[in-house]
Amino acid sequence: MRFKRNGEVATADTSLANNEIRWNSFAGVIFIIALFFLAQLLGGLVFALYFGFTGASETEIKLIYINYLVYVQFGYVLLTEIIVIIGLYLFLKYYKSTFRTIGLKRPRLRDFGYGLLAVLPYYAVFFLVTIAISAFFPGLDTDQKQEIGFDNVQGLWPLAATFLVLVLLQPLIEEIMVRGFLYSSLKKAFPIVLAALITSLLFGAAHLAGGGSGGPLYIAAIDTFVLSLFLIYLRERTGSLWASVTLHSIKNGIAFLALFIFKVG
Repeated sequence: MRFKRNGEVATADTSLANNEIRWNSFAGVIFIIALFFLAQLLGGLVFALYFGFTGASETEIKLIYINYLVYVQFGYVLLTEIIVIIGLYLFLKYYKSTFRTIGLKRPRLRDFGYGLLAVLPYYAVFFLVTIAISAFFPGLDTDQKQEIGFDNVQGLWPLAATFLVLVLLQPLIEEIMVRGFLYSSLKKAFPIVLAALITSLLFGAAHLAGGGSGGPLYIAAIDTFVLSLFLIYLRERTGSLWASVTLHSIKNGIAFLALFIFKVG
């Protein structure tokens, strides 16, 4: 198909839209899942090598973890997220794309407004869904605690490090990975509704392990599934990830206040 543009003849095949996904959808899904686990593996390996090179004894390492657990966790999360961003950058560059392709565009004030307006509807829907599921599965433990890696956080700097990870870094990176790259990849192969459901199911399933020794954390999986649907709606509504980042950050911010400031739960 040929058309004229500024007096010149061009072809539709060579006029690719800025937001076109140029990679295979299923390859994208496999890549982002593999990158997630690779980042965790490399992050742990770096810390293991560091302690190995310093010659710290097992007792010394245990003391470091006991006394500086917040900072160790902060460093680990920061390192894994840097690895994720580098991996995504290289992947997108290989396909001659940018982060803008997956929704990371210049933020607008209205994006933050949409994210703020979605807070109450999200909590209302999650509340109703939880009641409905509990009616069919009375054994659902709605009070099961999630292991987030930050325990006994005391003092200004440990609180600041925890806030930075949970409220700022994780929402941003997860939105880039999930509602950005993963959802964009799936949307190329499936209708929007199906792509949204698959994305949200995968996001919810990723939180099942948060129960630790307490077993699968089903309530967190339900929560994050519902949250993901709202986040995808915001991505579609605004054409950007920033409204999703806003809602995600507010949600995590409320949890931060409840767990570490007001000591609820």
